[in-house]
Amino acid sequence: MVISPLSLRRLSYALIVLVFISAMLLVWTALQHQESTLAIRPVNQGASVPDGFSIWHHLDANGIRFKSITPQDDVLLIKFDSSAQSAAAKAVLDRTLPHGYIIAQQEDNSQPAAWLSLLRDTSHRFG
Repeated sequence: MVISPLSLRRLSYALIVLVFISAMLLVWTALQHQESTLAIRPVNQGASVPDGFSIWHHLDANGIRFKSITPQDDVLLIKFDSSAQSAAAKAVLDRTLPHGYIIAQQEDNSQPAAWLSLLRDTSHRFG
């Protein structure tokens, strides 16, 4: 069986298109599944972080869903499925928690998110 050059060329083009579509699907999936984390820490060193139950109550009362609430050292970490949920939670907690706490978005350490963030931040340098 002899494969003609035209068939070989079509096969190589189809393979290139398949690889490109796979790469785009991988990037899209990474963008869709980005977790978001809020970190709550006291302004004054030595002060305690709010308890997870009160945070859960404030978020639940406002219909905001979260994945987990975890104390870590002197910080309370709240994980969300999306940055929209995280932003809504930040607005609620800014309103409901007493003054004396810093509520900030924590950077995601996942490798795909870090690469995509790097590409987004440096894309204006091309061209």
